[in-house]
Amino acid sequence: MYIEKIKVRMENGQELEVVVLNKRAERISVVLGEGVHCVKCDLAPTRNGLAYAGSIMGREIVYERSRKQVEDDIDRLSGRGKVR
Repeated sequence: MYIEKIKVRMENGQELEVVVLNKRAERISVVLGEGVHCVKCDLAPTRNGLAYAGSIMGREIVYERSRKQVEDDIDRLSGRGKVR
């Protein structure tokens, strides 16, 4: 089973690797931490569509990929590569 991990940036500039639970163009669900200390978070596209942002325990986290890039990632990982 493939477990996808992505890097998100915290509001203090620190990068953190998180596990992806569900990835769609409209929303990305991630888990921070492990075991009993894990916390779930949903990342939604920003207004300009250039990143995904969410809040965890009052702190903002940002996934710095555009909605178009995420759609391409989903197509590539699912084996439905777009025909050009």
